[in-house]
Order: sequence, then structure tokens, then C-alpha cells
Amino acid sequence: MEQNGFKASHIVTSVVAVIIDTDDRVLLTKRNVPPFQGEWVMPGGKIDLGEPIVAALKREVWEEVGLEVEVGELIDVFEHVTPGEDNYHFIIIYYRCTPLYCDVTHNHEEVAEARWVSSADIANYKMPAGAKFIAGKIFKQLTIDD
Repeated sequence: MEQNGFKASHIVTSVVAVIIDTDDRVLLTKRNVPPFQGEWVMPGGKIDLGEPIVAALKREVWEEVGLEVEVGELIDVFEHVTPGEDNYHFIIIYYRCTPLYCDVTHNHEEVAEARWVSSADIANYKMPAGAKFIAGKIFKQLTIDD
């Protein structure tokens, strides 16, 4: 049932892995599905009811890019509200993660492409506001324009 013009009747809580490799690159994925279809994001997704946050994070990373990760510190929480045509309200929890290996095998249904991206190149990728915000926190030297 729609409330206040939003697609869901509740706030969607998601968890995202900011996976940094030993070369200080972050893993970005180009979304094949809404929300943020066609934009570059870090792997992640919705937390299922009753699912622990870290378990959801590991599951989403495995489903999207076929990686196992060590979950590190909480980076930040970002609220993403898109009333109007998109009609989403997300609370997105970002964790820094370390990959146990770097050989990515992405799920083609959800992810068009996956790339390890250096801090020097990340500003060239079209990202939603939350991903830009977090990239700026991770790579302090970045200036990412909207």
C-alpha cells in the first residue's frame, strides 16, 4: 500500500560493503536493476527481516560479486529519499570491508559490470548521492561534484 507517494509503506534498510583491496582501490558495480539502475555503487542490498546486519552484508556481496569479505568498521549511515517518480526512502549502512581474494564474478542479472577503481578515477563514475558521500569519506582527497 502506498503512503505519502512512496512505493513501499516503510523505510528500506540496506547494508553496503565498501571493499578496499591492497592497492587501495574500491570495488564498484554498475547496477542492472532499480534503484540506481545504470549508476555505479558499492555492493550491497536490503537486510531481510530477522537477518543480522553482518550476515546480510556478506550475503549481498556474495550474491552480487562472488566475493567473501572480512567486515571491518562502520563508516557511516546515509539516508536516501527520492520522492517523485522513483519513490524510495532508504537508510543505507556502509561498512569498510577487506576482500579475502579479488577475483570478482558478478551476477549479471543485478550487476552489468564490476570494477576495481582507484581514488584517482572514482570521480569519473556516475554514482548516487550516498556512494559519492562515502567515497569522499574513504578517499579524503576527493572532490566529487553532483
